[in-house]
Amino acid sequence: MSEGMTGVDAGLAADRLDDPELIEAADPGGMLRQVASSAAQIRSTLTACAECGLQAAIGPDRPRAIVVAGMGGSGIAGDVLAAVCGPGSPVQIVTVHGYQLPGWVGANDLVIAVSCSGSTEETLSAASEAVRRGCRLACVGGANSPLADVAVQARAPFVPVMSAGMPRSTLWGLSIPLIVIAGQLGLAGAGEAVYEAAAAALERVSYQCRPVSESFINPGKALALELFGHLPVIWGSSPLAGVAAKRFACQLNENAKYPAVAGELPEANHNQVVAFDGPFAPGATGTEAASGFPLRLVVIADPGEHPQVTRRREASAELASARGIGVSELPMEGDHPLERLAGIVQLIDYATVYLGIAAGIDPTPITVISDLKERIA
Repeated sequence: MSEGMTGVDAGLAADRLDDPELIEAADPGGMLRQVASSAAQIRSTLTACAECGLQAAIGPDRPRAIVVAGMGGSGIAGDVLAAVCGPGSPVQIVTVHGYQLPGWVGANDLVIAVSCSGSTEETLSAASEAVRRGCRLACVGGANSPLADVAVQARAPFVPVMSAGMPRSTLWGLSIPLIVIAGQLGLAGAGEAVYEAAAAALERVSYQCRPVSESFINPGKALALELFGHLPVIWGSSPLAGVAAKRFACQLNENAKYPAVAGELPEANHNQVVAFDGPFAPGATGTEAASGFPLRLVVIADPGEHPQVTRRREASAELASARGIGVSELPMEGDHPLERLAGIVQLIDYATVYLGIAAGIDPTPITVISDLKERIA
């Protein structure tokens, strides 16, 4: 492979990932340790949920809809909830990534405001609007925060979350309270055994992806090296896998400072697939890879995918390979959607951190987001 996006060649990138001391030095913010905390987040958050009286938000009957308000690494908790409950959920689940609730949201609906810091301005705005409209409300976020104050004023349950370091590393601490609420409403089908299976999946992947494990047996490092120097196009084969694809793209953005395109089958077959014949596809007739940064297709395969999507997934991989586009296939494993999502997200999180390290990039800082906030303050 030619030199990648930072001028680091693939051989040097591989050498970096097989040197545990170099990995530790390249990760001063401890992002790998934050990722490794995922299983502990599930167990500690279940305890916090049991202590905070969520029944006040649930009420005597099911809400018409559950509206999750959150941004960035906190907001994806709403997508996780919808994916775990599945398309057959009798209650509509909507995620709001912004300042305002949809006009139809009212007293028959449950709003769950999620903010790791508890001070995200968009989420505070949506939570305050929910109070004004008389919605049922629950809040998840940092203790002793403005969001906690909103919950106290509204007499709404509040689940305090201990941040793993960055919001994007606290996915399970932020998501589990939502799944617990859905479970109590009979929507998620998650009990103690399911939560423990998800935690066990996180622990299993963490062991496989530990820094001292060499890249030829470490799936996180191997995936990072497959992506190195390529533009990832990531497709999920179901709504559950689609959330994993979105998570993958976001983690590439934040951990590796890396661009990515996320999609979900079958929709991606109606638009994104055409890029296989564009300037970023090295095998397309009459074209060359743009800027030495060719496409790589990543397909996340869910055993719960529609049978016709299975055919689309397989045909898509064949079309990509025929055009010289590399393909990475990532199977989801487990009986319950939460377990399947946990295992694949943990692999994704490790791979994106390792990709940043391989390229000589500190995975933790998000300087441009801080700069943006200063400009609009």
